[in-house]
Amino acid sequence: EYAMSFDHFFKNQLEQLKQNGNYRYFADLERKTGKFPQATNHFEGGTRDVTVWCSNDYLGMGQHPAVIAAMQEAVGRCGTGAGGTRNISGTNHDHLLLEAELADLHGKEAALLFTSGYVSNWTTLATLGAKIPNAVILSDSENHASMIEGVRRNGGAKRIFKHNDISDLRAKLEADDPATPKLIAFESVYSMDGDFGPIKAICDLADEFGALTYIDEVHAVGMYGARGAGVAERDNLMHRIDIINGTLAKAYGVMGGYIAASSKMVDAVRSYAPGFIFTTSLPPAIAVGAAASVA
Repeated sequence: EYAMSFDHFFKNQLEQLKQNGNYRYFADLERKTGKFPQATNHFEGGTRDVTVWCSNDYLGMGQHPAVIAAMQEAVGRCGTGAGGTRNISGTNHDHLLLEAELADLHGKEAALLFTSGYVSNWTTLATLGAKIPNAVILSDSENHASMIEGVRRNGGAKRIFKHNDISDLRAKLEADDPATPKLIAFESVYSMDGDFGPIKAICDLADEFGALTYIDEVHAVGMYGARGAGVAERDNLMHRIDIINGTLAKAYGVMGGYIAASSKMVDAVRSYAPGFIFTTSLPPAIAVGAAASVA
């Protein structure tokens, strides 16, 4: 009886979504190796060939022969799953090799692998906000939902500055006690508008006010810079960013998220972040495929 009443409640909620035009219908797709970006669209009554122009696999690396071969080799060598969380039995040698590859990519001391870019964003921002006493996170108004989630969960203060507005960011930095620890969170490429964050100007402000810098490069890694490390690399600014967040699921064509930072910063997140500690680690083959794609 209770289940039926809840079903009725959700039925009304779903009807509301449909009336507002916000109900989501998923396209049933089967990607075709060697025919990127083509796929088979399954639907009631049959199939048809379609071209997928909205894929995050920007470069078709998810079908690159070297990536496929690396993953196939790894499955034969290690099996499928990693065997547990990183803390118990799920730290695989290939996870560490990938983290070394990512640290090298971004010119940082260390990197830390997560199950997705969403998880790496929210769990890192939440952990830093919670662990740095009285920290204030200053967040761009157009930051991704994962960053917003992390800022909300950090338990401390937040300041939302107008999108890409350096004067508004300065005003908010000036309004807080100079002794208060500050972290500025922003993106290099904003996914909804496709515009670029003013990285150098934000780094200049961060230096002036003694703030940490946290950049999300998920839409840029693999796409910009001499080695594909992102817009900060292209603009020769990586050394001025304290924490770089990236993904392995877009231009690199596989799956997973990561941060790259100082060894102490990475170790602190590794030691305290629930979104890292309590979840099963990525299959070794995913790490191997991602490392091949990055390389």
